[in-house]
Amino acid sequence: MSDASSLPTTALPIDKELVLKVIPMPADCNANGDIFGGWVMAQVDLAGSVIPARHVQGRMATVAVKEFIFKQPVRVGDLLSFFSSIVRIGNTSITVLVEVFAERIGFQGQFVKVTEATLTYVAIDDEGRPRTIPR
Repeated sequence: MSDASSLPTTALPIDKELVLKVIPMPADCNANGDIFGGWVMAQVDLAGSVIPARHVQGRMATVAVKEFIFKQPVRVGDLLSFFSSIVRIGNTSITVLVEVFAERIGFQGQFVKVTEATLTYVAIDDEGRPRTIPR
C-alpha cells in the first residue's frame, strides 16, 4: 500500500451538492480485484438522478451518458462521495455532472477523484413519453 504522500489528493468541490455516499464491498469486485466499472456506473446514475428528481416532480428516465471517465481505480472499502450539479435544464430534460471522490482506507481526510460523468435525464409521463418539466 502506498503512503499518504504518494496519493494524488484533491479538495472536494464546494460548488456541487453531495448527493450520495457509499462504500463498495467485495461482492462488487471485478476479476482484477478492483470495483467493477458497471457497479460504479450504476451508483453514478443513482447519484445523478437526485437533483433532477426535485425539478421533474414525477417519473424520469436516463436518456444519455455523454461522457464517463474512470480516472483511478475504486477499491473495496473506499468511502465514495458523489457530488452533482446541473449543467443544463431544457424543456423536457436535465443534464447533470457527477464527480466521484474516494477516501481511501488508512488515508481519511484525503480524497482522490476517481470518476466523472455527464448524464441527461428526461421527464416522462405514465406512458413513458417525454413531458415538460414544471417551472
